[in-house]
Amino acid sequence: MTAFNKSLTLSRPVFPNRGAVCREQGCRVKKKFLNNIKNICMTLYSAVLPCYDVSAESSTEFPDRLSLMEVRLQAQEDEITLLKSSLADALRKLHLHDQQIPLLKQQLIAGKRFVKGIMGKDQTWSSIVEESIQPTTIRTLQQQQSKSSEDSQGSCPQTPTSSSPAPPKEPASSPHGGPLSSIREGEKMLCLTNPNCSTRCNCKHQSHLHFHIFMCILPFILLTGQSIKMFIRGRPITMYIPSNILNYEELRMDLPSQKLDLDWVYGYRGRDCRANLYLLPSGEAVYFIACVVVLYHISNQTQRHYQKHTDCVRCLAIHPDKVRVASGQTAGVDKDGKPLQPFVHIWDSKTLVTLQQIGLGTFERGVGAVAFSSSDAGTFLCVIDDSNEHMLSVWDWNKNIKHTEVKSTNEAVLAVDFSPTDTNNIISCGKSHVYFWTMSAGTLTKKQGIFGKYKKPKFVLCFVFSLTGDVLTGDSEGNILTWGKSAADIKTLGKGAKETFQIMKQTRAHEGSVFTMCILQGGAILSGGGKDRKIIHWSADLAPERECEIPEKFGAVRTIADVDGEELLVGTTRNAILRGTFSDGFVAIVQGHVDEMWGLATHPTQNIFLTCGNDRQVCVWNAEDHKLDWCTTLEESGLCADFSPNGAVVSVGLSTGRWVVLDLQTKEVVSDLTDGNEQLSVMRYSPDGSFLAVGSHDNFIYIYNVTEGGRRYTRFGKCTGHSSFITHLDWSKDGKYVMSNSGDYEILYWDVASGCKLLRNRFESKDREWASYTCVLGFHVMGVWLEGSDGTDINALCRSHSKSMVAVADDFCKVHLFQYPCPKPKAPSYKYEGHGSHVTNVRFTHNDSHLLSMGGKDTCILQWRVKGAGTGDHKEHLASSSSVFSSSICFSRDNISYLPLSGCPRLQRHIHFRISMSFTHIIYFCIISSCGISHLRYFLLYSLFIRAVT
Repeated sequence: MTAFNKSLTLSRPVFPNRGAVCREQGCRVKKKFLNNIKNICMTLYSAVLPCYDVSAESSTEFPDRLSLMEVRLQAQEDEITLLKSSLADALRKLHLHDQQIPLLKQQLIAGKRFVKGIMGKDQTWSSIVEESIQPTTIRTLQQQQSKSSEDSQGSCPQTPTSSSPAPPKEPASSPHGGPLSSIREGEKMLCLTNPNCSTRCNCKHQSHLHFHIFMCILPFILLTGQSIKMFIRGRPITMYIPSNILNYEELRMDLPSQKLDLDWVYGYRGRDCRANLYLLPSGEAVYFIACVVVLYHISNQTQRHYQKHTDCVRCLAIHPDKVRVASGQTAGVDKDGKPLQPFVHIWDSKTLVTLQQIGLGTFERGVGAVAFSSSDAGTFLCVIDDSNEHMLSVWDWNKNIKHTEVKSTNEAVLAVDFSPTDTNNIISCGKSHVYFWTMSAGTLTKKQGIFGKYKKPKFVLCFVFSLTGDVLTGDSEGNILTWGKSAADIKTLGKGAKETFQIMKQTRAHEGSVFTMCILQGGAILSGGGKDRKIIHWSADLAPERECEIPEKFGAVRTIADVDGEELLVGTTRNAILRGTFSDGFVAIVQGHVDEMWGLATHPTQNIFLTCGNDRQVCVWNAEDHKLDWCTTLEESGLCADFSPNGAVVSVGLSTGRWVVLDLQTKEVVSDLTDGNEQLSVMRYSPDGSFLAVGSHDNFIYIYNVTEGGRRYTRFGKCTGHSSFITHLDWSKDGKYVMSNSGDYEILYWDVASGCKLLRNRFESKDREWASYTCVLGFHVMGVWLEGSDGTDINALCRSHSKSMVAVADDFCKVHLFQYPCPKPKAPSYKYEGHGSHVTNVRFTHNDSHLLSMGGKDTCILQWRVKGAGTGDHKEHLASSSSVFSSSICFSRDNISYLPLSGCPRLQRHIHFRISMSFTHIIYFCIISSCGISHLRYFLLYSLFIRAVT
């Protein structure tokens, strides 16, 4: 409060007893502030105290009083939160006032030189703005005015005045008090001191005085500016409006001129799904990941995508005609956490047109397995859902009619299929069971397979039908069991009832589990192992003929698809699809991550990008060839990354505070450093590559000097000030400043060039240009937040290099595309689905031709083609800098004519209309025009200034 009193003292005119009045005003403000705080505390105390007084109530009323007390307590906590935020905002403003006073004191001499020279030489608008940042103080102006008054009294006639004039009436306190109110009152008193001066003399002195006052308060006005607030979880976040926005309320938020189209899908879901890889007669491999069913033409290296699912696809089946496809999905939840209904889609693989949707409102949690009937040309579809009872239902899918439904088992069910010779026979298997179902008269009856003297496996993982009608099952013990109705070898029969399938033979197949089996033409069998990672070719009577082993880096065999009897497609547990033969071996044609991903970075000049995640893999992808260039495994999880501006190295932040720098050519680690012991959340190079900022969960931002082309790093400083973990950060275009967000929704700005200094006055950065924009909190991206967001709904954000659009990754599996900037709430956007989990990151490629989005748990990378890229001119949108303010208009002294405002009533009405919506603007206008300034020069300066700060 001392600085506040000083500001009142500095801004008072020199008049008798005026200092005492100002001091009295300061004391009054102090007392009023303390009284307000006291009243608030007393109100809260009186409101809380009754909540604890329940002794007088009966025991029957106690629950009602308790619930009422909880409601009131919650309301009071919310009110206290708002009061705290308001108090913090008030203290921040007081601190701002304190910082302005020393600045004004230090600039006295510079302001004098400016005032003397401004009328004697030509001045452009840009130079006036630059020089006006060094104004004279109010006290200097008052001394000059006193001297001018004495000179004018010596040359102008005066009328006698009373020796003891009445003191001026003290102005009422106002929320708009402070320096401006003192200046306004001083003007009134100045007008009263020389009532008989000539009009010409008064006009001259008043013109100079008000121009000086205007230039003096210009920095203060610029600093106050306009701001708006958004609230996240009750916390206010102040956003300062850039100077070049003339009217915030009139801003139009339109859809972006560009759109997205799914171009490529990286990855395959093999880690927890079975029987999900097939080959169509068209030469396309059909598989799924996240919410997308991919049709990948292996020879042409092209993809098509079926995108009608609303959540993760879990199972797949091919119709006997090899054209129609059935795919089932999980239920998922909406943005409010409410469960959605799962369903099965039957669609045409040629046209990608949905033919039928079945089971909506019938299935629970998800669809675990589906299969078409074979003997009747695929009329029926059997489905097992993921409910507790794992309901088995049979549908006439073409008519969308459910024929029958029955409870299956409380244990997990992994596979289901019709008998290839009889539609009325269905087999299912899963945890410790094999069930043989018979459909008759609209009902299903089951008989359980009896293992007898054979060891009962923990899981029966897969089964196929042999050409002889037997059933072959693969289990977790590594055995293949042959089930048949024949009693050829009565000694090996189990104790099952007659007319049921019984175990005829047991064959030791793999070390570890038998994950999949496949019947080839001629009756030969392929089996894929888990622990041993082997693919074995068996004869029809289960004699092993050939085998091969899958490389360890691809994991175990999950499923096998026959191509031509010799060539195979193999899906693996580490989300890869391999192509090859027994003799030539196998190569990967599809690869992906196997655990949650967070780190994503795009190359500054090439169409390549890097991903990293909890699987400890760092992968570099080619966005043009749609393939993995190279991959390396680190000792820890990678959570963030960024390419250096020269594109030679890439930095990867890990989960333990350690970070490494990789050379893109040699794939070697060229630098290995550690900052703290918390996980790192963001890495960002400065535009010229001379600095690297490392954001950590220990609340600090570490700044490093970068030399030797990105291969040598030395600590430059540490940004200290955040009260929660760092989430996002960006560098300014000149590489001197950093903007950062944190987990408690703070927006802070740092002067790196001055030693990582925290900029207390955030409005000073409202016109700064940023080299990138990935911070999710900021004025220019405020519109991406939905009403009621809790602060974690948006995981990542990226502005395009053209500054015309911004992509957003949210927590509800969606990718949004907004116009940039989008500073108003409820900004419209295009919304794109495809991910089956929270979208963790988004990035544009170096030329904005593609957008990359990355799922979390779905381990999926989607590459979107930007349609209409380059058609929008980013210069037509609002800029984030003050270039419009500083250079759009130039005036020189030669082309300014003089025109009294009093002679232009229409102009006066227009000006008053322009500023009628802002009380602050009215004050500014009164300061300049209250004594009738006649120079258009001053009016133009004022009007341009008003347009800049609104």
